[in-house]
Amino acid sequence: MADSPGALLSILRDGQARTRAELVQLTGLARSTVSQRLDALLLQRWIVPAEDTISSGGRPSTAFAFNPLARIVLAADLGVTHAHLAITDLHGAILAEHAGDLAIDKGPEPCLGWLLENFTKLLAECGHGLADVCGLGVGLPGPVDHQSGRPVNPPLMPGWDGFSVTTWLGSRISAPVLVDNDVNIMALGEHTAAGPQAGHLLFAKVGTGIGCGIIADDRLHRGARGAAGDIGHIGVPGSEVVCRCGNIGCLEAVAGGGALAARLRGEGLQTADARDVVRLVRAGDTRAIRLVRQSGRELGLVLASIVNFFNPSQIVIGGDLADAGEHLIAGVREVIYGRSLPLATQRLDIRPSALGARAGVTGAAAMVVDHVLAPDAVDQSVQR
Repeated sequence: MADSPGALLSILRDGQARTRAELVQLTGLARSTVSQRLDALLLQRWIVPAEDTISSGGRPSTAFAFNPLARIVLAADLGVTHAHLAITDLHGAILAEHAGDLAIDKGPEPCLGWLLENFTKLLAECGHGLADVCGLGVGLPGPVDHQSGRPVNPPLMPGWDGFSVTTWLGSRISAPVLVDNDVNIMALGEHTAAGPQAGHLLFAKVGTGIGCGIIADDRLHRGARGAAGDIGHIGVPGSEVVCRCGNIGCLEAVAGGGALAARLRGEGLQTADARDVVRLVRAGDTRAIRLVRQSGRELGLVLASIVNFFNPSQIVIGGDLADAGEHLIAGVREVIYGRSLPLATQRLDIRPSALGARAGVTGAAAMVVDHVLAPDAVDQSVQR
């Protein structure tokens, strides 16, 4: 409802403090109705009186502002070989974080147990408890049915297919749990950081695998079943490499960090994953540099078609292999600018991730905040 407490909070979420009179003018509601809604929000600590009162010459009027510390959010970005956890406030500011190695192929219960164990430590570190948590957002490195929170035939996650992550975690933290593909939450994170100029954004993650998150008209586009953006399994012309999904010539099998590491191992180098490839690039190894540059070209070949179709304003490149710097992005730019239509590339910005390793946890937190602070959800919270 337009006159509900949740609708009033939506106005105050922009961070600007406002008086009752200003809110009456903005909403067209009666002053008594606005006062009732404010009282309900104050009781749940969703808002607080601003430090400074506003005076127009008579008695100062109290202004009210959104309270980003009303609750805290747990955010997790689980990759194929490592994970990043964070605790944030409702503005997405990180209060505590932890990154560590975690093999996703250990299966759901060991991995989620590790997640809870480390969140418990982080909560103690920043002086909070589970009672302060309003929700948990999780990104997983595979296809996810966002509505149910279940991975769907994830090629890099043996043992996870159909596992109810939301049920398993929700029963242990007693707060809403939202699950999505890791590239989707990274796209949300970059969109949050970039602001209004990134209304049409593609986020390409190049790590062990390759995926793409799509922001269209400032909203994450998941597709009919959550499979939008799975560019890692688009075929690269001329390639006969067998992908782990069973198809031949997938972009991931040709240009992903795991594929590059395997090729370098074949040349006698010690490369277990994408991070080892980046280490060689930074050390100036010409074989690794050549492979990363070619990986960028092959990624650019797939993205060029998407640029012509979708016409984004920004393409952001992230993931472990993006840490190789300009070598990867130069290859991407070379092909996109050469093969896409001039109108589509005229103002196209192709850049590395602004958030780096924090893109996933930033997006996971934003996903939870948007869910928890939706007007209907806030209305339910003030009625308890």
